Amino acid sequence: MGFLGFSFFVLWVLEIVAAQPKTEPREVDAINKIIDHWKLRSKLNLSVDPCIQNATWAPDTANPRIACDCSDTVCHITHLKIYALDVSGEIPQQLFVLTELVDLNLGQNVINDSIPPEIGQLSKMEYLSLGINNLTGLVPAELGNLTKLLSLSFSSNNFQGTLPPQLGNLTSLNQLYIDSSGLSGPIPEELSNLKSLQTLWASDNRFTGKLPKFLGTFTDLKVLRLEGTSLQGPIPSSYGSLTKLEDLRIGDLTADDSSLAFLENLTSLSILSLRNCRIAGPLPEQVSTLPDLEILDLSFNKLTGPIPTSFKNFASLRYLYLGSNNLNGDLTPDVINSKLIALDVSFNSLSGNLLLHRKDLSMNVVGTSINDNNLINGKASSILHCLQGSSKCSTKFPSTSFSVNCGGTKQVSADGIQYDDDSEMLGAASLYSSANSRWSVSSSGVFISNPNGPRFMVQTDSQITNTLDSELYKTARIAPSSLRYYGLGLGSGKYQVELHFAEIQMDDSHSWKGLGRRIFDVYIQGDRVLQDFNIINEAGGSKIVLIKSFEANVTNTVMDIHFYWAGRGTCCIPFQSTFGPLVSAIHVTQVSELNGSSKGKKKHVGRILGITIGCAAGLLIISSIFYLWRTKKETERMLVLTDSPTKG
Repeated sequence: MGFLGFSFFVLWVLEIVAAQPKTEPREVDAINKIIDHWKLRSKLNLSVDPCIQNATWAPDTANPRIACDCSDTVCHITHLKIYALDVSGEIPQQLFVLTELVDLNLGQNVINDSIPPEIGQLSKMEYLSLGINNLTGLVPAELGNLTKLLSLSFSSNNFQGTLPPQLGNLTSLNQLYIDSSGLSGPIPEELSNLKSLQTLWASDNRFTGKLPKFLGTFTDLKVLRLEGTSLQGPIPSSYGSLTKLEDLRIGDLTADDSSLAFLENLTSLSILSLRNCRIAGPLPEQVSTLPDLEILDLSFNKLTGPIPTSFKNFASLRYLYLGSNNLNGDLTPDVINSKLIALDVSFNSLSGNLLLHRKDLSMNVVGTSINDNNLINGKASSILHCLQGSSKCSTKFPSTSFSVNCGGTKQVSADGIQYDDDSEMLGAASLYSSANSRWSVSSSGVFISNPNGPRFMVQTDSQITNTLDSELYKTARIAPSSLRYYGLGLGSGKYQVELHFAEIQMDDSHSWKGLGRRIFDVYIQGDRVLQDFNIINEAGGSKIVLIKSFEANVTNTVMDIHFYWAGRGTCCIPFQSTFGPLVSAIHVTQVSELNGSSKGKKKHVGRILGITIGCAAGLLIISSIFYLWRTKKETERMLVLTDSPTKG
């Protein structure tokens, strides 16, 4: 190519560049100030026009991402993603210069302060994600101006106040994620306009008033989560119109009783969890006709009557939880589906013969009137008969203490206390009894969103502070619903109960990963001694030891310590299914022995004292206890027991 030819080529390139529309100058200035405000220059150095063709920051997979619409004579920024980059500070005012934004994703950062009311200027927005941040203040009413929104998320923040009724203007909304956002008060009636909703996550908020009837008019709804609120029942019959529902989770309702009659036509359900909803009456036969149902949790309710024989015909059911109800009648192989992985019918009044001759089934039965003693070794059988109140709990040589390293191997503390091995792998419905028969542990529930993830124990290699016994706290038991420890063969008297905690699954870093909140309740001898307990908050951080001490009475040789998840806390930080109770160790000692043997000993640091006097009455109302744990492989038999927050 000669000089003249090269000159023409350069001119041609310059003409192409000149033909490319330029980005609106105000938007260029704004985006650069946003990048500097959130200290992103090292990740996104805009030395050229942000809407330049084939920019490396424009594809869907880019993060940070800037994408534009250049169909007019001037380019406009339409997409901005700053996702999971731990940007901090408030939302800058320059953001609201970008009035052509269609998609704004600021999720999983540590952005603080309030959402400015100027958010209402972004009226072309279709997707807005502010979830998992540290935002505070009121949810601005100006969000109601974003009438083109299809998806809105501000989950896992620290807002105050109520939902603004102006959100009812978002009639195009398909997805609304507001769980764990700090909201309270009644759910506005204006939200009844959101007829296009397909997904609503609203758990772990302090909503009050009746469960809204208008949700039954959202006939496109596929997912509804309302656990851990302060809402009142009953479950409205209008919910029977939600025939597209695939995932329904409601929990912890108060006031009026509910019925299951609304379920008859909800044939798309695969997950149904109605824990602690004051559901009364018999189990309807129609429930077993739901063709795609895989998880059914109706535990902690007021169900009566027998389990219908039709329950054996469930086409897809894998997990069935009916514990802590008032069910009665015969429990026979006629009501047990061969495809079940876990079955819990504990704390009911059932009888019958449960013996099943299936090599692929690990069968465990406990109950005074269940004829399957060949499945229970004599020692465990007598212990569990005692637990359910069918015989007097007695022992020739009563114990005065027990200690457990929850989720870990045997450890001897700096104080010389021997903590027993508790490293047995538990499942979705299982119980393990210690080799010395001094204690047992039961676990109930399934991590629904991640059933193959957390395996009911967690561990860390990090150093644990505020203790001389770091190794004791490097493991812990966790559970998705209920975790319960029993001290067995204890002499009558007053005991000191030490519950040892260190949060090792969530962290307290300045990252978005440090924004998780684990919240659960604790009962001792049937009395709730801790409500909405948050280990990190009380210990002052993660991987810091916290010891809570209580006093309780033993009258029938049994100490009952129950850790219960009531639907509170975040669900998914730092990953899916990070919630539910956690405990590191337990040490129980008779008070008289403690006074006589521990004088002068150095006390554990980090101890907080609380007092409760309880009894075993809640425990003794059990008339039959049954769990089933099945795996694809032949597994070692485990004795299985579970619990109820209202029955001990």
